Amino acid sequence: MSSLLTRIKENLHTLSEAEKKMGLYVLENPEFIPNMTTKDLSKKAGTSESSVVRFCKSIGIGSFKSFKMELVKELATQDMNLTDFNFLQSKSEPYDIFQKVTHVNKSAIEAISTSLDRKEFEKAVGTVKHAGRLIFYGVGGSATAAVDGYYKFTKLGYPCTAHQDFHFLLSSIPYLTKNDVIIAISMSGKTNDVLELSRFAQKEGAIVIAITNLDKSPLYKEADIRLCTPIVEQDYRIGSIPSRMTQLTIIDALYLSVFNAKGENVLPQYHKARNEVIRLRR
Repeated sequence: MSSLLTRIKENLHTLSEAEKKMGLYVLENPEFIPNMTTKDLSKKAGTSESSVVRFCKSIGIGSFKSFKMELVKELATQDMNLTDFNFLQSKSEPYDIFQKVTHVNKSAIEAISTSLDRKEFEKAVGTVKHAGRLIFYGVGGSATAAVDGYYKFTKLGYPCTAHQDFHFLLSSIPYLTKNDVIIAISMSGKTNDVLELSRFAQKEGAIVIAITNLDKSPLYKEADIRLCTPIVEQDYRIGSIPSRMTQLTIIDALYLSVFNAKGENVLPQYHKARNEVIRLRR
């Protein structure tokens, strides 16, 4: 059992009757909590919404949002150890591993709602919609999301760049303006190349949108707009699996939101490209 759930269990006897109901429900159904509102939880536990807030404070957490984030982190430690090196100690059949990967990725995507701030996301959509140029940058596992963003937004007609050569990108930064955007992607938010490129872009007046974890992330603190991913994986791991899925999901949502905001203006170009694809298949 995780430390947060252990803390709840050990403190049940100190809680009020309403808070105890809350605690028991959380202990029995921890996986459901991250996707609930205070209203949802109070209804399920048979208490009031104010009891939810009091319960969080009684176990040492300031808000229900913070409680959900902490719970997601702890559930991740339990369920997401698929990419931890301890995974090698238990031998599994290939299909069992497939089932675990499916579960882990699904859980990671569902956890995004606990970390992503609605206002920040809407701000990001508005900023990208009016951007002149977009630069996507991430290294290691985060490079996949950067390339995916580059591919998608190029289809929307944006001048885009996504390059793995740090020095190549450095040479393009002085040409950025206040209407240009760099989308910096890093799970830890501590990757030096991502940080330095973002800082340079900000000095030139460009806007930095970060896709990163909230927890101890310098990139989160320094970015202009923050799209937070949940902590679903250890920093030292076999490979980026659930963390990559959260980054890709945010890129997808950003892309579709901007597409929706632009409306039908881009459809003629989409149809032209599609018709060429069909023609070249013959």
